[in-house]
Amino acid sequence: MKREWAGKRYWLVGASEGLGAALAQMLSRAGAEVIVSARNSDKLAEVVAGLPGTGRAVVMDIQDDASVAKAAADVGDVDGLILIAGAYWPMSARNWDSEKAVTMADVNFTGFLRVLGQVMPSMVARDAGHVVITSSLTGFRGLPASIGYTASKAATMSLAECMYADLRKTQIDVQVVNPGFIKTGMTEKNTFKMPFIMEPEAAAQEMFEHMNSDAFKKSFPFAFGSLFRLAQFLPDWLYYRIFA
Repeated sequence: MKREWAGKRYWLVGASEGLGAALAQMLSRAGAEVIVSARNSDKLAEVVAGLPGTGRAVVMDIQDDASVAKAAADVGDVDGLILIAGAYWPMSARNWDSEKAVTMADVNFTGFLRVLGQVMPSMVARDAGHVVITSSLTGFRGLPASIGYTASKAATMSLAECMYADLRKTQIDVQVVNPGFIKTGMTEKNTFKMPFIMEPEAAAQEMFEHMNSDAFKKSFPFAFGSLFRLAQFLPDWLYYRIFA
C-alpha cells in the first residue's frame, strides 16, 4: 500500500529529537502537515524550523493530564497520531529507583493512554484515522537491568495489539513498531555493547516504510528482531541462561 500523505495532518508526540525529529522530516517531505509535541519548546522550534513543509509545535507534558488535554484541544482533529515519547534509565531490581521506574512507566505507557484518550473518540466518530505506536524489541520478553523500561514497552506492545483487535475492521489503521537500539540521548546511558545500533534517520526510514504498508507490526533491524521474536518460544531455563 502507498499511503497518501499530501494534505494530511499528523501529530507526533515525542518529536523534539532523535527518531521523532527524523520521522517528522520524512512526513513533511512526503507532503503531510506535521505537528510536533514534547516538553522542550526550544528543541521543538528547531525541528519545526527545519521542516521542508508545513508544521508547528505544541508544547506538552505527556505526564500531565491537563497539559495533554490542552495540547489536544490546540491540535484539533488529525488524520494520524504517532506516539514516540520515551523515558529510559538502566535499572536493576537490585538497585531500585522508584522515581525513575514510575517515570518510565508513566511516559512510555500511561502517557500514551492519556493522548489516545483525547484523540480516539474523534477518530472513532469519523471512522477514519491512523495510529502508530512505538514499542521496542525489549517488549517481547523480560531482560536484566531493565526495570521500568522493558515492562512499559511490553505494556505498550499489548496496547497496540488490543487496539488492532478492536479496530481492524474499521477505517482506523493501527500499527506498532518495535525498534532495537537507536543512537539517542537515551541509549547514551548504556555502558554495554549495543548490537545493530541504528542512526535515527535509518530507524525513521524503517518506520516510514512500515507506515506505507498494510502490516500491523514491524520489528527491526531484521536480524536482531528475529532473535527477540525467537526468544519468546524458548523455555525459561534456556532463555535466562542466554539473555541474563
